[in-house]
Amino acid sequence: MHELLRTNDPVLISFVEALMAAVEIDIFVADRFMSATEGSIGLFPRRILVAEDDAAEARQVLIENGLEGELRDA
Repeated sequence: MHELLRTNDPVLISFVEALMAAVEIDIFVADRFMSATEGSIGLFPRRILVAEDDAAEARQVLIENGLEGELRDA
């Protein structure tokens, strides 16, 4: 799996999920339920992961939609 980005922003996560669904790229949001252990304070960022084979296309989709600043290093 390739990590595209990390964020605490639920709106950004939803946006990325919608973008990837539109181009039929499956993603996995790691640490989505950490709030159960952290007391819902949003301390731990969620990680958006994609398969290695989809990483280049997923990164391009994010760049085309103005999210290049959110990307993790390649």
